[in-house]
Amino acid sequence: MRSSVQELLNSLQAATSDEERQAWAVASAHALGLGGIAISYGHELVWFSDDTSARLEDLQFVLGQGPSQLLGKKTGTQQLPDLTRLLARRWPQFAAEAEELGVAALFVWPVHIGAVQVGTMTGYRRTPGPLSAEQLAQGWLVADALAQQVLNRWPGNGTTGETGPGPVGAGSVGLHRAEVHQATGVLSERLGVSLAEALDRLRAQAFSSGLSLPDTAHAVIERELPDATP
Repeated sequence: MRSSVQELLNSLQAATSDEERQAWAVASAHALGLGGIAISYGHELVWFSDDTSARLEDLQFVLGQGPSQLLGKKTGTQQLPDLTRLLARRWPQFAAEAEELGVAALFVWPVHIGAVQVGTMTGYRRTPGPLSAEQLAQGWLVADALAQQVLNRWPGNGTTGETGPGPVGAGSVGLHRAEVHQATGVLSERLGVSLAEALDRLRAQAFSSGLSLPDTAHAVIERELPDATP
């Protein structure tokens, strides 16, 4: 395990194409015994290795439930090896939705820039069970490496390439929820409510419609859905 993860870490800087960076993210998740990983800064999803990882982060944002919502409150790794047993009472809606996605276990590492915790790296598994101590330790190394890559490729840092929703490997960091913020402003103006209330209504619309949060936001902006009224 250690040599596999270390080899991946050593090869990250050499990954220059979108395809190479995407393959690196997927391989890192698998080397850690995970089905996929996602990086969020604050409440902004910026990188993910697969659609399930992105969907899990969106669910936590929409519902306000889940381990990644504890940013700043937990300083160590959160290991949740059996969602059905551990989350059903604490986060019932999130646990049920995660089960629908076929997710059985979640693991969350804080992401730091220097001494400041700025986000989380969340990994999932489709089978219950804990990670080994070695896998947990290697996860910190992967989280640190991805955090640096995200920082290097942040819009405005002189990188080139596309921005917008996408998996790890975009030319620069994709701000996955850019349209969510835009739709929140649109709803606030249309309905004459605060931004906080507009976001709550957008979240409720996403949950009730079964669409992802970005897809719901896009539909609201394009008037493909009715405004998220109570």
